[in-house]
Amino acid sequence: MALSREEREGFLAEPHVATLGVAAGDGRGPLLVPLWYGYRPGGLPWILTGADSRKMARIRAAGRFSLLVHREAPTPRYVSVEGPVDGESEGSGALHREMASRYLSGDALDRYVAMAEAELTDHIVVRMRPEHWTAADLGAV
Repeated sequence: MALSREEREGFLAEPHVATLGVAAGDGRGPLLVPLWYGYRPGGLPWILTGADSRKMARIRAAGRFSLLVHREAPTPRYVSVEGPVDGESEGSGALHREMASRYLSGDALDRYVAMAEAELTDHIVVRMRPEHWTAADLGAV
């Protein structure tokens, strides 16, 4: 059963691990990579990634990317969103904390943020302007 706009945006706002998809170039299937993401209903989905990473090079070349999130229980449900890049900006410790706090808490969060501030200094924020959504709850009756 298809999800309403409110349902799909609410589901995307939950802390799922996303699969990022982006065109990988001639003669290749799409580059698919699991990652953390940020989103608030009505806003722009965003990711943090290395400025010189392969996925960032592919996002720049394509000018767009997709995110897919899903769950298995209590019913299989998924949301896929795709659209053009709506800007890049410098990452920061505050953004690493905001992102990681969706997935971690307490000491694990503090350790991750300390690592990110020391080792992920080249990360940038990439925002997507959603154009196409696909969403369903496969167990809804």
